[in-house]
Amino acid sequence: MSAGDSLRILAPAVRGRIDDLLGPVDADLAAWYPGDDPVGQPAHTVYVSAADAGAGTAREWGERALVLAADSAHVLAELAGEQAVDIALARLRTNPIEDLRIDLEDGYGWRPDDVEDAHARAAGHTLRAWSADDAHAPRSFGVRAKGLGAAERDRGLRTLELVLDAAGGIPDGFVFTVPKLRDVRQVDAVIVLCEEFERVHGVPAGTLRFELQIEIPQAVLGPDGTATLARAIHRGRPRLSGLHYGTYDYSAACGIVSAHQSPAHPAADHAKAVMQAAAAQTGVWLSDGSTQVLPTGSPDNIAAALRRHHGLVVRSLERGIYQGWDMHPGHLVTRWLAVVGFFRDAMPGAATRLQAYFERSGGDVADEPATAMSLSLVIERGIAAGAFTFGEVTAIAPLVTAPALGSLRAGGGALTG
Repeated sequence: MSAGDSLRILAPAVRGRIDDLLGPVDADLAAWYPGDDPVGQPAHTVYVSAADAGAGTAREWGERALVLAADSAHVLAELAGEQAVDIALARLRTNPIEDLRIDLEDGYGWRPDDVEDAHARAAGHTLRAWSADDAHAPRSFGVRAKGLGAAERDRGLRTLELVLDAAGGIPDGFVFTVPKLRDVRQVDAVIVLCEEFERVHGVPAGTLRFELQIEIPQAVLGPDGTATLARAIHRGRPRLSGLHYGTYDYSAACGIVSAHQSPAHPAADHAKAVMQAAAAQTGVWLSDGSTQVLPTGSPDNIAAALRRHHGLVVRSLERGIYQGWDMHPGHLVTRWLAVVGFFRDAMPGAATRLQAYFERSGGDVADEPATAMSLSLVIERGIAAGAFTFGEVTAIAPLVTAPALGSLRAGGGALTG
């Protein structure tokens, strides 16, 4: 008797039992982890105090960034090649800010109610102007109001009401940031808030989106020992679009003195690693926090701050965190320089390996479908950032086209025929 003849085949009843057990698991996993969504994620989010924001903010920041870039040309040339510098400067001229939050929380502070009311209404008017397709307007935008804690809740809710009323409803591209998450039940309250705003303003259910700011340790590790933010993600989806790390509140809450507070501190890396694992395959985007070191003062101080920020952005990109906060026009210079340089450097290797994958040949590295998906993200994110064109990609790898990457994504990494 051959080995094949002696094989015992599972009885249909056994297979049926296994399917009964695992069918609900399949359904839950498909619902909980629909997959990453790199399309549309901004490279950064800029925060501007409501006292300073206006319809022309993006254009004004771009102009200030260009002046600083011209004055610091030798530093930019040191950090990246000429082509990356040219692409970054072009971005500053056309669309310097991808995503902007008008800040009525920590970057704004506590002001008399009548003053904040006026600034909230002005923020709504600004959002309405941006949604009118202004040439330099951010692609997405919104506000950060005060949070849901007992002391600030009433003020934060009133601010959101005034912003949306002045905006004439919920503008396309609008998202609001919920700061200082501490308990997953706060997400339930945000969902109620979204539903009511949608009802009042007469927009379809699910229109309003929000982000959670992770800036308190209890948002990472709850009192029961579970990852609060993991539970929050699944309570908040699909309205929840992102998790944003809050560098300085989180660091202070962990007892880290100000001189050592940084997005590169081990405590920050731990928080972001948990955020990254919890958000993986959920479609929820992850954003790094900010640096408080601004490119101001003497030429030496400006040069040091530019190098520092560029290094921090590259560090985040290397760790798979593709978004971060910018707090000063000078940060736009090194943000776009780092993003463009990172993806331009990564593209040739990714394109060559994808070409081999599509040819079903191993080349120097035998890539698996999951790796092919990761390689495709290099191309798609680089294209979205304007770091290179598909023409540059296909000059290296003729099979790596937009339709081919779309088929790869649709097939979960399977080879296309």
